[in-house]
Amino acid sequence: MWMKLPHVKIVPAVIAFLVTCLFWFVISPPEGVDINAWRLLGIFVGTITAIIGKALPIGGAAMIGILLVGITQVTNPGNPGKAMGDALSGYSNTLIWLIGISFFISRAFIKTGLGSRVAYYFVRAIGKKTLGISYGLSFAELVLSPVMPSNTARGGGVLYPINRSISESMGSLPDEATRLKVGAFLTLVAYQINVITSAMFITATAPNPLVTAGIRDIAKIDVSWAQWAMAAFVPGLLAILIIPWVLFKLYPPQIKETPDAAGYANKKLQELGPLRLDEKILIGVFFLLLFIWAGGPELLSSDPLFKVDATAGAFVGLGVLLFSGVLTWDDLLKEKGAWDTVTWFSSLVMMATFLNKLGVVAWFSKTVESSIAHWGLGWMEAAAILVLLYVFIHYFFASNTAHISALFASFFGVGVALGAPPLMFGLFLGFASSLCASLTHYGTGSAPVLFGAGYVTMGEWWKWGFVVTLLNLLIFAGGCAIWWKVLGYW
Repeated sequence: MWMKLPHVKIVPAVIAFLVTCLFWFVISPPEGVDINAWRLLGIFVGTITAIIGKALPIGGAAMIGILLVGITQVTNPGNPGKAMGDALSGYSNTLIWLIGISFFISRAFIKTGLGSRVAYYFVRAIGKKTLGISYGLSFAELVLSPVMPSNTARGGGVLYPINRSISESMGSLPDEATRLKVGAFLTLVAYQINVITSAMFITATAPNPLVTAGIRDIAKIDVSWAQWAMAAFVPGLLAILIIPWVLFKLYPPQIKETPDAAGYANKKLQELGPLRLDEKILIGVFFLLLFIWAGGPELLSSDPLFKVDATAGAFVGLGVLLFSGVLTWDDLLKEKGAWDTVTWFSSLVMMATFLNKLGVVAWFSKTVESSIAHWGLGWMEAAAILVLLYVFIHYFFASNTAHISALFASFFGVGVALGAPPLMFGLFLGFASSLCASLTHYGTGSAPVLFGAGYVTMGEWWKWGFVVTLLNLLIFAGGCAIWWKVLGYW
């Protein structure tokens, strides 16, 4: 019977079950770790194994994780009602709803066509050369990223069709004879920029709130949307400016002059016609959200009533779109990515939170800390090693979410214990959580879409992904060192 269920992959499901059982019945908890905390770790590791192996869709795996936490009472033995309340506590996390609502708002960019219009404007302005096209699409990515938390929707849904159309209009098809004309270069740049913009805003990719939750739980520091954006903006902008140029030199397109691209973009803009009312409303909501998320209301008055929570601000934007008819309730119901994200985020955040409360993260951090301490390294050298290990472990992950859920809290805890400044190390490790996706053709959700186009071979993708990952780390390290000095972070 099980073999006939198309939504279940039996081998990964069995492995996930066995991994969970190991923590319950085979491996005893180390000294100082409570048995229930150890069993919760087993459920968590089993859930992550199911997600990595794709035993079930991620939301299904997460729901089973919630079930197991509630029914086994590992967070509150002997109190089934409270234990189930603990299992569902992740749904009260406001950052999870911020991402969910941002998904809804990003749907408006696709529905109205405003996302495509923005991209065509940039291509028309600076698209007379192939490098210019790559920058035009890159800046369109940057503009859209604060309010589009699905890098798959942003890179694969909005910008990929434009990228593909421009390539084909210049005779570059996904075949060996013509792919290197422009298509391969534009595809590789599009993916790498998608990864960079994902690191620049909390709302630019769905797993980023897991980073802020980890920083809050371990270091007791609340990272605001504006603080993240301000810290990442300069190093991120430097990477956006440098990476296309580097790839242009190392992986050059055969066609370098593209005088027809601007005309093609202009034709598409003419087809779209003048800005419609729904697009104008969406533009207004876009700037309203940026104003709220950047702390604008607080600048108007010191009255606490002017302080608007980021999630409340997202609700304001969504309310305007619903009231004006730009979005309908049916649009929200059909946005599966939003509901899916809210579901699995709630599960993973809940388990990570209780693992920290029950002392598992502290135990693991202390164990790794004592190992590294024997090397006699300063906190900067230790932090650098931790970042590199954290980044290149991503070869074993097909999801940023699984990677962050499994490793961020532990690596962050070790770095802080070794003396790394919590805010700076947490933010940089958070940026690295997105940058590591550059490595492979399965590194994040947009990767299979762009790689699947067929313009770039797997060998090329991995080769240049490794190079760009190292460059991004260097750019962000140098950019953060200088920019954060200006901001007074150190």
